[in-house]
Amino acid sequence: MAVTESVRGDTSESAGAGTVHEGILRRQSARESAARTYARALPIVPVRARGLTIEGADGSRYLDCLSGAGTLALGHNHPVVLEAIRKVLDSGAPLHVLDLATPVKDAFITELFRTLPPGLADNARVQFCGPAGTDAVEAAFKLVRAATGRTGILAFSGAYHGMTAGALEASGGALDVRVARLPYPHDYRCPFGVGGERGAELAARWTESVLDDPKSGVRHPAGMILEPVQGEGGVIPAPDAWLRRMRQITADRSIPLIADEVQTGVGRTGSFWAVEHSGVTPDVMVLSKAIGGSLPLAVIVYRDELDAWQPGAHAGTFRGNQLAMAAGAATLAYVRENGLADRAAELGARMLHQLQGLAGRFACIGDVRGRGLMIGVEVVDPEAEPQHAEERSPALAAERGTEPLAARDWTGAAAGPGLPGGSADLVGHVAGHESGLGSGLGARPGDGAGQPVGLGSVRRAGGSPTGAAPTRTPNGPADDAAQRSEPRPAAPELAAAIQRECLRRGLIVELGGRHSSVVRLLPPLTISDEQAAAVLDRLADAVDALSRGPAAHDRLHPPHAGQRRRGDRAG
Repeated sequence: MAVTESVRGDTSESAGAGTVHEGILRRQSARESAARTYARALPIVPVRARGLTIEGADGSRYLDCLSGAGTLALGHNHPVVLEAIRKVLDSGAPLHVLDLATPVKDAFITELFRTLPPGLADNARVQFCGPAGTDAVEAAFKLVRAATGRTGILAFSGAYHGMTAGALEASGGALDVRVARLPYPHDYRCPFGVGGERGAELAARWTESVLDDPKSGVRHPAGMILEPVQGEGGVIPAPDAWLRRMRQITADRSIPLIADEVQTGVGRTGSFWAVEHSGVTPDVMVLSKAIGGSLPLAVIVYRDELDAWQPGAHAGTFRGNQLAMAAGAATLAYVRENGLADRAAELGARMLHQLQGLAGRFACIGDVRGRGLMIGVEVVDPEAEPQHAEERSPALAAERGTEPLAARDWTGAAAGPGLPGGSADLVGHVAGHESGLGSGLGARPGDGAGQPVGLGSVRRAGGSPTGAAPTRTPNGPADDAAQRSEPRPAAPELAAAIQRECLRRGLIVELGGRHSSVVRLLPPLTISDEQAAAVLDRLADAVDALSRGPAAHDRLHPPHAGQRRRGDRAG
């Protein structure tokens, strides 16, 4: 059932609005670059917005769980943000002042420092950057290189730090790099095949080995950059213990630790800054998106002992955006004064709990994870065999001529259960469809859910949730592999089909992850319980729709690049 609703009753007026909508999209396709991204998957033309809701030029309304990729902490056009902007406009204050001091800038810095982790706020410096997170990442790299006299940077697989040259080098998709890449803990697709605490421990040991081995090929670096939750990498929360370990490893070796909080900051993960979950105080914090209150703004905040660069070492014309500073100060204060970080933790935990039901009903949902209101649903191929399945099934191993896991001396593991059976239908719809996924959202999950508030990873076919210890057996940690359910392959086409079905139902979601197979939810922190229930119901309805009906195959298998895709516009 499509639930986008027209806000115009007159048929001729609606037809005229549709013509305007089509014309704008057609001209965008003809005039804008091939590098455009969101516009390809979301062929809408927003003309009005408030809170969670966007209205398109054709009169359709949508629930926006993209929120400017996490920029809109308070949603669209929040009254406190609009009032702060109007106050500056009406005052006659200059709108552009480079890096000169102004009352608006002073108020922003004061509010920002009020929110910082105590260990950093007491001796912090701030550098205003070009108004994008990627420029702030570049500034952080310049800072630590100047302070240490070293050049190398440590970064992590799956990372995303921006689109400029240095930030791209530190991101997971880089091809030509001068950055040492380290494993990031990933419970569902653990690079070591074990996940849980053991997987995080192995990742930390790898990091220590790279730094301490004189033959590792990695020289003593200028800094380490990490995301407390990898967003574009697939919504992967770093275990708190692993973050503390990274802090200890870097502190022991005099390596500045850079926390990229561009998307995780300002209450998004259930704490004002995501590093606060682990109690870690980084040396540098990279901040953007929500700190501008919906307008472009980016800064780095760092320990004053690192302030060794020369005047003009990092400059830019648009560092003095007064409207963004006013909107940002109002947003920071509103989130802090109204406890919206705690609200994100509580509501996020309930949404994760409800999404566990979705994972239980559909075999195409491989994993549900997130922290606070930063949530990801990983979509997998329900008809494919789990990866590395021959290691868990002696029969399958014999068929392929490989050795089952139980027979390998290096594991010491017992044979696991056999390969799960395939689904009979398109997306593995499980019998017993419950009505209304969002129903009961107002109740907190019971003790049996096993999910700490605001942090979770719910796997459809077994395995341990993020942050929880894997089941152990007397044979020791090597048995972790035997206790895990191997994930099925990612299904990016199916994820894209789910995104399209969500849009038809008036729900805007983003895709991310290594294979663009993670449906991401980034609602504003002001989302109500009723709106959250509507979001989850529409997502569930979209997945359910792909399990039945004659059009399901077309949605799962879009046209080839040379064919016209529904919604594409001619130039």
